Amino acid sequence: MRKIKVGNRFIGDNYPCFIIAEAGSNHDRDLGQAKKLIDVAVEAGADAVKFQTFTADKIAANTSHPIMQLGQEYEGVPTLFELYKGLELPREWQTELKRYADEKGIMFLSTPFDYDAVEELDALGMECYKIASFEMVDIPFLKYIAKKQKPIILSTGMAAMGEIEEALQAIYGQGNEQVVLLHCGISYPMPVEEVNLAAMDTMKQAFQVPIGYSDHTLGMTVPIAAVARGAKVIEKHFTLDRKLKGPDHKFAIEPHELKAMVKAIRDTEKAIGSPVKALAQVEEIHHRRGRRSIFAKTDIPKGTIITEDMLAVLRPGIGLMPKYFDIVVGRVAQNDIKKNEPITWDKI
Repeated sequence: MRKIKVGNRFIGDNYPCFIIAEAGSNHDRDLGQAKKLIDVAVEAGADAVKFQTFTADKIAANTSHPIMQLGQEYEGVPTLFELYKGLELPREWQTELKRYADEKGIMFLSTPFDYDAVEELDALGMECYKIASFEMVDIPFLKYIAKKQKPIILSTGMAAMGEIEEALQAIYGQGNEQVVLLHCGISYPMPVEEVNLAAMDTMKQAFQVPIGYSDHTLGMTVPIAAVARGAKVIEKHFTLDRKLKGPDHKFAIEPHELKAMVKAIRDTEKAIGSPVKALAQVEEIHHRRGRRSIFAKTDIPKGTIITEDMLAVLRPGIGLMPKYFDIVVGRVAQNDIKKNEPITWDKI
């Protein structure tokens, strides 16, 4: 299985999960709030903090088509175009946010949604490109990013296997095979019963690349489960407060939850451990103390033929294992064996 290097980290089997704290548009166009989101990601122990670089007129048409009309839950924002307009990350922030993240010791990422964004983020020295699910079918855009010869983390929400194959062919065709695929569900929030984590197994087997999971469910149960199933990247939206206005706050996790999720993922990785089924070092005392073995139920004088009623199978496991019970019966005691004394080979 291929491994991918992102900065000084490897993503792949036998490496820790790469955790992306997705700030997205939850900065609400407040630079101080954006920096607080970076602080939260650092405090939580995430590997990277990610924003989104888009401009409304480069991501959506300013059209009155009914599909672009929004419901009442968007509080006076009538169209998707206007929603995007209110969530734009000011481009002049990117240098400052990258500098601030570097200073805090966390990797800065931002998802590009247009060609200028690709160039701007490349000029900042961003370590890899994260591509959103909606953009994965834009083959010319994928090719353009792939030519930068940087690792690509590609979300695959809504995609069929054939579309994923086309995306990979486009990237590989530019001589770039540094790809991680993220399983993803596109609904905000995503119902747990429709997440389908088993699809990660299919993707890993089919494409032989590291697989991760980008989460839009409520809470943190599903990303932790994804790690247990083999996800090597987790991306999760977070916010300073779910009560803040904006479309992405309501399904994001809050600072204490992000910290708890990171800890749970690291504990999960420790628990996965090795595929070898064997006695753990910490179990050794219980192995001897709690397992049963063969004991003398009564005094057995030297030279006595041992019968079944002279024996008991009891804790601790300091004598012969119970599987040898029938072999011990009928043997002769080689010396005096006291009641409650373990039976060992040298005594019979």
